[in-house]
Amino acid sequence: MTNFSVVTSVYKNDKSEFVRVALDSMLRNQTVKPTEIVLVRDGQVTEALDRLLDEYEARYPEVFNIIRLKQNGGLGKALRLGVESAKNDIVARMDSDDICLPNRFELQLKYLELHPNVDIIGGQMTEFIDTPDNIIGKRIVPCDNEDIYDFMKNRCALNHVTVMFRKEAVLKVGNYQDWFWNEDYYLWVRMMIAKCKFANVPDVLVNVRSGADQYARRGGRKYYESEKGIKKLQLDNKMITKMEYRYFVAQRYIIQILMPNWLRGWVFRHLARNK
Repeated sequence: MTNFSVVTSVYKNDKSEFVRVALDSMLRNQTVKPTEIVLVRDGQVTEALDRLLDEYEARYPEVFNIIRLKQNGGLGKALRLGVESAKNDIVARMDSDDICLPNRFELQLKYLELHPNVDIIGGQMTEFIDTPDNIIGKRIVPCDNEDIYDFMKNRCALNHVTVMFRKEAVLKVGNYQDWFWNEDYYLWVRMMIAKCKFANVPDVLVNVRSGADQYARRGGRKYYESEKGIKKLQLDNKMITKMEYRYFVAQRYIIQILMPNWLRGWVFRHLARNK
């Protein structure tokens, strides 16, 4: 099986007990284990989290590559550094408080080996609150390249925490960049412009930790402008029509600017998720 790296990051608000579960799901509980985990400590963190990082670095010295940044620079910059530092040609993404299913990496590596023309492979994800068995939703995304391109006209067609990609393809389009709350969507669109090939497996790969504040973060002027900018990039590259752009902007203005948090949460839970 091909060697591969996992890129993740932590920052001051991450809880050490959640990070431990995430790391174990990536390393100890996988049918195929990564040969490298690039973990970017994005600025100062809690003492408990620092101790945890020291523990795993000492326990798995050949696997963990921990990059400790003095100042917080944001997720886009952290992931950019992580990808650049990864020593393998295949790189997987993972968040610091989610849980990989045991066969996640095995499924994705097999797919990439069987489909050498595919640049990035994601999968389905579930969401839970408090305990992993308390599933509150499932985000289903299309699997075929053409369907992914079509889905991407309106919504992101890759679940970021599930992706595994060829490092060369990501670097070719400029790698991750700083883009408010949408570093992943911005990268996928640039990969589409470069005619990269996408795929998702139908299997659930990651169980994502959710919370009451999740949907509040998807509102406000900055988030609206972030998504609007991505749509403008798609429009300029003839990936969507002017009518599709106007419809999207109007829809997102209502959801992200006018709606109160509780109503926005209902919309995402019931219209953007499958239960």
